[in-house]
Amino acid sequence: MTISFDNALGLHPQALALRERRGEVLASNLANSETPEYKARDLDFSSVLRKEMNVGNKGLNRTHNAHFQTSNTLLGGEVKYRIPNQASLDGNTVEAHIEQTKHAENSVQYQASLTFLNGKFSGLMTAIRGE
Repeated sequence: MTISFDNALGLHPQALALRERRGEVLASNLANSETPEYKARDLDFSSVLRKEMNVGNKGLNRTHNAHFQTSNTLLGGEVKYRIPNQASLDGNTVEAHIEQTKHAENSVQYQASLTFLNGKFSGLMTAIRGE
């Protein structure tokens, strides 16, 4: 009997990759907090997840070998610009305190995704050992 890691792990690997990408975007915002005309950006994790779940429910199937392989990845998230509460005079929209908060929040969620994946792998190892 083979184990399908896609079925066993669910969306957790894709969620982890999306959290990593969001962390890079937020770190870029913090690194450019003093750059004139830099616009703060972010990924909306929940909208990307919602979109991915809707695509998964439509049941797109490959009916011929010549068809393109569909991708069930969450990395197709669009990076959007954040609207600042108070933009600076030089046109920079990065607000350091908000970016730091978003980065810390994303780090906690990244760690939670790792914990979920660890639980999934532990369950698989238990099943493989027959315990």
